[in-house]
Formats: sequence, structure tokens, C-alpha cells
Amino acid sequence: MLADDHPVVRAGLRALLATEPGLEVIGEAATAEEAIALCARERVDVVLMDLQFGAGMPGVEATAALTARPGGPRVLVLTTYDSEADILAAVEAGASGYLLKDAPPEELVAAVRAAAAGGSALAPAVAHRLIDRVRAPGITLSRREIEVLQLVAEGLSNQQISRRLSLSQATVKTHLVHVYGKLGVDSRTAAVAAARARGLIRR
Repeated sequence: MLADDHPVVRAGLRALLATEPGLEVIGEAATAEEAIALCARERVDVVLMDLQFGAGMPGVEATAALTARPGGPRVLVLTTYDSEADILAAVEAGASGYLLKDAPPEELVAAVRAAAAGGSALAPAVAHRLIDRVRAPGITLSRREIEVLQLVAEGLSNQQISRRLSLSQATVKTHLVHVYGKLGVDSRTAAVAAARARGLIRR
């Protein structure tokens, strides 16, 4: 099943997968909510899930909802975003794989087959990021620190971040202090710039 808010992307994926023996596209969804509803009605083995839809539920939430179901489908994230924040969120939501939309067709097909067989698939760039995170845990940010910093990058104040994440303002400040220490910076602007340069948050 294809879940993407761009009809051209869905059409391209359908055309690619239609040529592959043993693979059948049984439905398309333009929103995350449609994807969940379709999977409730149909027997779906693998969902190709975008991370960002124009409106409504994001792909990560839909991924978590689908993978939490007993006998639910395997979810392969297919996105343009390669930040550590997005990758970690998708993996923690239960995604079986994470691919970028510029992946070669054969890589995409192989990932779908791997997911259907119970395996996993990561784009090389994504795997590289995760390996770096494991090798150098002291300088990596926690999932919550990345979340806070992404919202700082989007221009939210500490008060707005505390409301968005249901945290106290003191906790938000503590996370930012840890972020500054790990990145070797002393301001919000410098932290955002450093995190973007390292691919920790979206540009």
C-alpha cells in the first residue's frame, strides 16, 4: 500500500512495483488517516509511508498505529528527510526500514521484499548515521533533546515547547543546557546551526 500525499509520487511507485513479479499494489492513501483506514479494511503486508503529509497526522504517528496492531503490516518509511531526528522517530515507531526518495528503483524493490519477508532495510546514508550514533554516544543527542532542538529551530519559545511536548519549562531549559554542552555551543542559534550541520535536525 502506498501512503503519500503527492499523486505523482504514488503513480511512479505504482508503475515501478507493477513490473515486479509477486508484488501487488492494493491501495493508495493521500493521508496518514486514509492509510490506517485502508489497512483496517484490507490485508496489507507492506506500507510505503511518507513522513510528511500536507495536513493531519504525520507519518510517524501512523507508523506507530499500524505496527502496534497484532498482525499489522510492516512499514517502510520513504521520505526526503534524512535527519537523525526523523530516523530515530521512525525506528522507534516500529518502521521496518527507512529509505530516501532518491533511492535507486532496485533498492526500493529489494526493501519491499525484505520487509515482506520480515527483514529490515535502511538507506546507506541512514545506516551510516545510526552507526555513527552508536560509535560516538557521548556526542549524540537523546531523542527528546533532538525533539526540543527541532522546535527551537522552528522558532518556538521555551514556553511553547513546554506546551507542545507536555514538559515543564524547567525541563525544556535542562534539555537545552545538555544540548549546548554536547554541541559545544552557548546559544540557541549556534545549537541549531551545529545540529543542522551534523544532520541531527531538518534543515
